[in-house]
Amino acid sequence: MQTVDPRLLATLEAVVRLGSFAAAARELGYTSPAVSQQIAELERRAGLRVLERRPVRPTRAGRILLDAEQGVRTALAAAAQELDAVRAGTAGRIRLGAFASAANGLVPRALAALQTEYPDVQVSLAQLEPGPGYTRVNRGDLDLVLTYDYDFLPLPPPRALHRSLAARDPVVAVLPHGHPLAEQEVVELASLASETWIAAPEAALHLELLAQLARVPGFAARLEYEGNDFNTVLGFVAAGLCVALLPRLALPRHVTGVVARPLARPALTRFLYTARLDTRHTPRAVLALERMLAAQAREATA
Repeated sequence: MQTVDPRLLATLEAVVRLGSFAAAARELGYTSPAVSQQIAELERRAGLRVLERRPVRPTRAGRILLDAEQGVRTALAAAAQELDAVRAGTAGRIRLGAFASAANGLVPRALAALQTEYPDVQVSLAQLEPGPGYTRVNRGDLDLVLTYDYDFLPLPPPRALHRSLAARDPVVAVLPHGHPLAEQEVVELASLASETWIAAPEAALHLELLAQLARVPGFAARLEYEGNDFNTVLGFVAAGLCVALLPRLALPRHVTGVVARPLARPALTRFLYTARLDTRHTPRAVLALERMLAAQAREATA
């Protein structure tokens, strides 16, 4: 069977409901010959008769097509209602992107709050780092992204994006529990110049950059280990093998074997942002989620 045009189904429904080609033509704004031509075209595409002419009544094939027409009408009505809700920003799907520690620490609580306020909104999550996140929002693949950069490594977003600062996430020194500097209130980066280091891809600081930041001639730190995630980093530090610099958000609320200390000089900061396309109209649910993510970020980094 060839594809059936929904307009032909609507003509069939009108003819059957009104009982004549002429009445259907008047209601639809066609001529009677035009209605006859549309029914003939429908029968040609179906390969079967859909109407008995005298009296006008549907054949078995016609009844199947009338059921299909009702299904189309119902689906369009439901779609219209959903579109109205989407226009109002109270329903639909939000495609969210977030970096690893935010996806674990911030997003679940923000989504729980969103579900309470907008129960008809569904959210999908893609876990990705800032560069790919900006690209996918700019391309229209994501509606909102939670991202970051560092004060010493800024990452400007594409021009088409609206980016808002959500929170400041201080970078801290993570030391083994028994480390000589673990008793200090704050730690200077220069005092870690001779340590063995571990870095994770999400927070890797090149040793050359650390040397510049510490402003220590002959900065002799060694990057012996690279972890794939923050848990690996914390495990190595807890075992006394190395030290690390991590954003505070990356630290679990309860972690054993390590001590986190603020940096005195220089104090390093990771900035957390929400970013979305810079458009005239943004759905209310997207704005609400943006607000809730920022609130969770401020709470988690306070």
